[in-house]
Amino acid sequence: MESVGWISAIIIGGLAGWLAGKLMEARYGIFLNIVLGIVGSVIASAILAQFHLEVVGGRLGYFVTGFLGACLLIFLARLVRR
Repeated sequence: MESVGWISAIIIGGLAGWLAGKLMEARYGIFLNIVLGIVGSVIASAILAQFHLEVVGGRLGYFVTGFLGACLLIFLARLVRR
């Protein structure tokens, strides 16, 4: 996946984390939303790479992988809390 830059990663990661939080009904602050989006994107990209899949689309691809990864992280956090 191509690089999007630090500022773009923070903005896109924050939006992806916020949207994932809304979908998964998780109440986290803006800082954790940004972290969820960025870390989620890295994790989702790594998982997709294991299956030899590459996400294209620049910022849109980063947003989609961030959203999917953030949803996955929220799901895993709920499993651990139980």
